[in-house]
Amino acid sequence: MGRVLVFGAGLVGGWVADTLAADGHHVTAVDTNASVLAARAPDVMVINAPATAALVDEYTPDVVVNTLPGRIGHGIRSGLLERGCAVADLAFTAEDPGVLHDLAVRHGGRLVWDIGVAPGMSNLLLAEGVRRHGRLTRGRVRVGGNPVNTDDGWSYMAPFSPYDVIEEYTRPARIVRDGAVITVPALAERQRFDVEGRGEMEAFLTDGLRSVLDTIPAEDLTEATVRWPGHIDRFIALDGAFDEDALVQAWAWDADRPEFTWMEVVAEGEGNTRWILDDEGRPSGSSMARTTGAITCAVVEHMLDGGVSPGVHAPESVGHDLLERCLSTYAKHGIVLREV
Repeated sequence: MGRVLVFGAGLVGGWVADTLAADGHHVTAVDTNASVLAARAPDVMVINAPATAALVDEYTPDVVVNTLPGRIGHGIRSGLLERGCAVADLAFTAEDPGVLHDLAVRHGGRLVWDIGVAPGMSNLLLAEGVRRHGRLTRGRVRVGGNPVNTDDGWSYMAPFSPYDVIEEYTRPARIVRDGAVITVPALAERQRFDVEGRGEMEAFLTDGLRSVLDTIPAEDLTEATVRWPGHIDRFIALDGAFDEDALVQAWAWDADRPEFTWMEVVAEGEGNTRWILDDEGRPSGSSMARTTGAITCAVVEHMLDGGVSPGVHAPESVGHDLLERCLSTYAKHGIVLREV
């Protein structure tokens, strides 16, 4: 069993901390929010303080989990790698952690980034598509975490940092067309489509491909966020004049409201493969916490087993063994990923 230090104990980070502790690891969770720390499992040690790289000097973890919000998640990376840490990194930052690769190698640090459901599991599935079918003529990811039922408002609540959600809506999207990376406006190419068992939903391009822009050979490659129809119309109607704090309040998480995570990954080349994930929240955790956190836990186990070399790595660059471990972890938690 390993010693794990988890930075950020919100919906996802808290689930990761509790799950790793239940698996027998010695887990310490760090957060400035006393209420999320109080909700942790009894065998999780908690620290009510800002996350700093210096904490590893005292707690000497085998693995550090970075689940901090994107706006602060990058700032801690260099200090961790300079200390030779192994880092399972879930912070959705605008910065590319790959710029720290040489620093990590020099100090023996290891970091695997974007280890959620998408990006994360989606990366691994696209890489599996390339392994099966060669260069992709089309790769497509559509994903979203939403309430089971719509309402008269946004029909949405944020299952992770609302500020990161806002960035999804405002950051231009990088996609691949005709074999070249291009940039399109955020929220572009809106499409209505039917989700089996859920009804009509809407997808729009977002900047979630990230590392696979470089690692997945494809003629056409896109990532889109999925919401209930009408949600994005409300955002566009704000015409850029929105109050972030007001949106954060409007999208506040309601633990009593049923919610689900849905993802489709399509890989087409010499053959075609399509995967579907449809998971609902449970008392043990929200669907986004489960589907994202299970990948994070799998990466932690992979690092503890020595499956990651020094440097900074995207998940799809770690190797096929990581996909197998992630699928096994999903099965362990009753998360069903179907190949259809």
